[in-house]
Amino acid sequence: MSVSSWNDAPPRPPAEVLAWSRALLDPALRAAVDDLPAATRDIAAFHFGWRDAEGRPASGDAGKAVRPALTLLSAAAVGGTAAAALPAAVAVELAHNFSLLHDDVMDGDVTRRHRPTAWTVFGSNAAILAGDALLAGAFEALAGGPAPASSVRTLGRAVLELVEGQGEDLSFERRAEVPLAECLAMAGRKTGALLGAACALGAALGGADANAEGIALRAERLGSFGERVGLAFQLADDLLGIWGDPDVTGKPVHSDLRNRKQSLPVVAALESGTPAGDELAVLYRRGDPLADTDAARAAALVEAAGAREWAARKADALCAAALTDLDAADPVPTVAAELRALAHMLTHRDH
Repeated sequence: MSVSSWNDAPPRPPAEVLAWSRALLDPALRAAVDDLPAATRDIAAFHFGWRDAEGRPASGDAGKAVRPALTLLSAAAVGGTAAAALPAAVAVELAHNFSLLHDDVMDGDVTRRHRPTAWTVFGSNAAILAGDALLAGAFEALAGGPAPASSVRTLGRAVLELVEGQGEDLSFERRAEVPLAECLAMAGRKTGALLGAACALGAALGGADANAEGIALRAERLGSFGERVGLAFQLADDLLGIWGDPDVTGKPVHSDLRNRKQSLPVVAALESGTPAGDELAVLYRRGDPLADTDAARAAALVEAAGAREWAARKADALCAAALTDLDAADPVPTVAAELRALAHMLTHRDH
């Protein structure tokens, strides 16, 4: 789609944008997975919902593919084409799913997207190796396109941030107290870094033929937009981890609380200095997962401590700051409207 076409067309709703992105992404993503060694290829195809456990064709949910959509829109936002940024879109989706395969093993999650996780079907070691293969494929996809060396460094830095954030998240499970500022920084690395890279990479590839200095500044702004949206998205996700509808989340209600997860609303409640926060701390010091009644009580305590409201307000503030970054990137107006709508969808998820 040309710049004039973007300007002439009305903004599309998020669902239509995600369907458009998925249609562009899937053939290239499938081709990248098909290039993997056979053992890891079959596990990746199962993880994406393309194959069942016996290798037969399936049509499972492969996720919304938000990160590739941000990449493709960011390319259009600086006046480029989505096609120019397709290698980066494939790369960020592969990198994201590398992290999901590893997360499921580390967290012991048995379902994802309403079906068994890969490690429960193929074993932990095989799932980890499949994740490693996806990460290698991500860099191969990016390096095989028109991306400059700086784009490979952008993705590499984002993955390092993601890994550091995941490591910090795991370490929090062994600590009785985690400062809220530290928890926010962890979430920014674990979730915000790759969303920021997705936007920055799209802008860099979409504007490759334009003024290099100007594109670098616009890519930086769009990267900041993505990072802030990512942290707001994590706040919204943490709220869903406590109060989300199991039919939507695919997890039991209060699932994060049952596992005594140090999510952002929980840490905010524990730091609140309120009687509800103090009572929650007593519950969280227990060594075993919380029973249903205790988990329900913990959810009520988080809300009574003001942490549910705090998380929603924090997400709103981050989203507002992200939109300021977006405006500073001087985006194509129609694309900017689609990015705003997508950011709102990600950060306002029934909380």
